[in-house]
Amino acid sequence: QVLIKVHACGVNPVETYIRSGTYARKPALPYTPGSDVAGVVESVGAHVTAFKKGDRVFTVETISGGYAEYAVAAANRVFPLSDKLDFKQGAAVGVPYFTAYRALLQKGRAKAGESVLVHGASGGVGIATCQIARACGLKVLGTAGTEEGMKTVLRNGAHQAFNHREANYIDKIKEYTGMEGVNIIIEMLSNVNLTADLQLLSCAGRVMVVGSRGSIEINPRDTMSKESSITGVSLFLATEEERRECAAAIHDGIEAGWLKPTVGSEYPLEKVVQAHQDIIHGGGARGKIVLLP
Repeated sequence: QVLIKVHACGVNPVETYIRSGTYARKPALPYTPGSDVAGVVESVGAHVTAFKKGDRVFTVETISGGYAEYAVAAANRVFPLSDKLDFKQGAAVGVPYFTAYRALLQKGRAKAGESVLVHGASGGVGIATCQIARACGLKVLGTAGTEEGMKTVLRNGAHQAFNHREANYIDKIKEYTGMEGVNIIIEMLSNVNLTADLQLLSCAGRVMVVGSRGSIEINPRDTMSKESSITGVSLFLATEEERRECAAAIHDGIEAGWLKPTVGSEYPLEKVVQAHQDIIHGGGARGKIVLLP
């Protein structure tokens, strides 16, 4: 294990679901949320050789919870933080970029030349997906809920942005993609969008379900007409090897300069309640929300 002095901790939407008790996995109480820590190694367990006191690191999971001044994490969930990134950016790397890479490449099998629609592209995972997809040679479309969000999406690699608060935005996407449809949809809010997603897909297209806040009724026939598929994505189920593959790809992206985490709102640790309320009721994301102890 590794003990880390927390300099910044990212807030993920899933943490608001866990806290509210509506999430499938209910943790044992007392429980401290927070997977995405960036900070400095304070000490390491006897068998840990990969890290030493003073190393700058980020995590994708913690044992003790990241909404704190110090956090304990398993050594295989800790990764070196590049000097190219500050701690706030470091807190925006873990879950968003690992999830985006898993959804797009490990599960979505995206290939250069294909098109991807990132449904909810201005949040942490969305921005990560846009950057990775663009670097991999995909045609990238993204949606956001505000003008500012759409600008963020375009700045981070999307070729085209759509406002998902406009009544006819689905028609605009259809118009843009023509008869072909999109090959892959990375879906952050499936309980709202899944039915429309199935209409937007190409033949053999696939929807990757990254987020959902409830249930939805779909017509399975919509998958038959295009032989499309719906696949759930959970970083929690990644193998050790898959996590290492994510880490290597993300490291390469940071060093090459195309992977740049976008930090949105910042809150002091004691304002965490406000941070959660803003995620649930917010008018649209613009990067990753971080807590600063």
